Amino acid sequence: MHSDNLLAPAAGDHSPFGRVLAAMVTPFHADGTLDLTGAQELAAYLLAEGCDGLVLSGTTGEAPTTTDAEKEQLVRAVVEAADGSATVISGVGTYDTAHSQELARSAERAGADGVLAVTPYYSRPQQEGVRRHLRAVADAVTLPVMLYDIPHRTGTRLSPETLSALAEHPRIVAVKDVSYDLAGAARTMAETGLRYYCGADELNLPLAAIGAVGVVSTVANVAPREIRAVLDAYARGANAEAARLHQQLLPLVQAMMDDAPGTVTAKALLRAAGLPAGPVRSPLVDAEPELVERLLKVRQEAGVSR
Repeated sequence: MHSDNLLAPAAGDHSPFGRVLAAMVTPFHADGTLDLTGAQELAAYLLAEGCDGLVLSGTTGEAPTTTDAEKEQLVRAVVEAADGSATVISGVGTYDTAHSQELARSAERAGADGVLAVTPYYSRPQQEGVRRHLRAVADAVTLPVMLYDIPHRTGTRLSPETLSALAEHPRIVAVKDVSYDLAGAARTMAETGLRYYCGADELNLPLAAIGAVGVVSTVANVAPREIRAVLDAYARGANAEAARLHQQLLPLVQAMMDDAPGTVTAKALLRAAGLPAGPVRSPLVDAEPELVERLLKVRQEAGVSR
């Protein structure tokens, strides 16, 4: 149902953007300004540690607090750092269709390999409005589009009917799924051919087991090798090993996602590891020392030494 010339996967691989994508944090300097050198260093580190791609300016990337110009600068810097070795996807989601279209065009000009389009938030449009919005974003560029279904943040779910309709668009090829609806995801994959990427780290293995082709992972910022090891084990048929590795990571996932927003905890762990991250931007608040101590303990117990 989709064009075959958009990021054509390797033979036998059905992942249009790669298998392990980090939902990369956006590094800032201590004064809160954008740290492009740090972004390049972090991107190079994540790719060297096993990520196939990077998703910029998403939830973890603090997209609501970065300017349009900063988003474009970030794409250019990370594309340069990746140097063709991995896919770079830029988040373009807003609650304003015209603005999202302009962000998509900006990402394409900057060299992105694809765009991530979230359902419009706050205004909570009807499903027909959601369909028109996301089609308009896809129409604005020649890049492949990954839809972003995260209803607990946006207030709007991508309904099965909407997903089926959007799957007919030649550039809408994938979904980042944070719906926590495994049954619904399985049906949509079977009925539409959309490629699913898990956006909830606690479900990385379960979603893979029912057909997901990869992950867009916040936890991959701090445990890229470990996230990849789960999917690699499953891909080679080592199901028991995959389950063990997945379960070993769950306490870290829980600590990172439940005790504070994932951006806050990922940046705290990156700073502790001496990697580029910097502070979060308001209204987020950096992790308190007690939380950092707990995160470091859980990370060590999960077998992540960095």
